[in-house]
Amino acid sequence: MDKKEKEEKLLILRETVRNIPDFPIPGIQFKDVTPLFKTKESLSNLTEVLLDEYKDKGITKVVGIESRGFIMGPIMALELGAGFVPIRKPGKLPAEVFEQEYEKEYGVDKIQIHKDSLSKDDVVLIHDDLLATGGTMYAAYKLVKDMGVKKIYVNFIIELDALEGRKLFPKEIGINSLIHYDI
Repeated sequence: MDKKEKEEKLLILRETVRNIPDFPIPGIQFKDVTPLFKTKESLSNLTEVLLDEYKDKGITKVVGIESRGFIMGPIMALELGAGFVPIRKPGKLPAEVFEQEYEKEYGVDKIQIHKDSLSKDDVVLIHDDLLATGGTMYAAYKLVKDMGVKKIYVNFIIELDALEGRKLFPKEIGINSLIHYDI
């Protein structure tokens, strides 16, 4: 896909994202990605633009974070010829897990990944819908990194730039966000 075509698709995708004022609490302008999945054309454009950077990276696993990372993660994995691995909240995965704790605005949370889901030969793309403060994705990154994989890429549909979530990550980690908002 050439640069002009990509820019046109990104503009259409940006216009498709729905803004929900005062959700989940007053003062928050929630960026709703669900309209991006609603039509075949929008879903196809989103998939194509998300994958553009990763076609030649040798991705062997796409890791999706519960819950909206489960929508595009498997689609991207299929298109890249890779496997899909879920990262979930505690108590949702049936086999042995590694766990990572992280801080949220109002407390501590945890995420888990199956111990046998990744190997040292894997090139991993970790996907979620939105980068805000970065706590969840950074915890996912640490889980994957601690499993000793060969390479890690991080990918989002939306990034809220003013919250500076990408500052949590080492500079050598390739972070790609399609749509940026200053909020």
